[in-house]
Amino acid sequence: MLVGIDEVGRGCLAGPLVIGAVSLSTPLRGLKDSKLIKPEKRQILAQEIYVMSDFASLGWCWPHEIDKLGLTKATTLAIKRALIDLKTDNLNVIIDGNYNYLPGYNVQTIIKADATIQAVSAASVIAKVARDNYMKDMASYWPGYGFINHFGYGTKEHLDKLKLLGPSPFHRLSFKGLT
Repeated sequence: MLVGIDEVGRGCLAGPLVIGAVSLSTPLRGLKDSKLIKPEKRQILAQEIYVMSDFASLGWCWPHEIDKLGLTKATTLAIKRALIDLKTDNLNVIIDGNYNYLPGYNVQTIIKADATIQAVSAASVIAKVARDNYMKDMASYWPGYGFINHFGYGTKEHLDKLKLLGPSPFHRLSFKGLT
């Protein structure tokens, strides 16, 4: 089974890191790197992916885990969480990027795989939709930070809010500029 893997939120200052893992045997129209798809279309595609895929799963890693483990180990943990329901025999994994987080698995790393390999594009879409929706929900718990606008990324708005309010418990305190 070929499984595509992509992450969302790796470089954010707040919120979880989310891994998408997808196996597709049927091509889906409109799939490409999630960052290139309008949010409304991403929502629709995510629903189609869950219906049409052979396997679709998410792995989450939370800010306190990222702070404790560091980004590389946290990413590995999130990937393993996304793959937990799969048997590893005959598993072929393609990870978007150039780092193999799964030594011992049959892994291929490909830079920009989210733009060229449908399973990875699909993983990108479900991860982005899940994380963006979660961050929108978190905006109501932490309204002063503007999460609904920047989803935890280090935008000027977010950095200005951090200067004013300081970090929330939802921020990754190990990241530069947050301690």
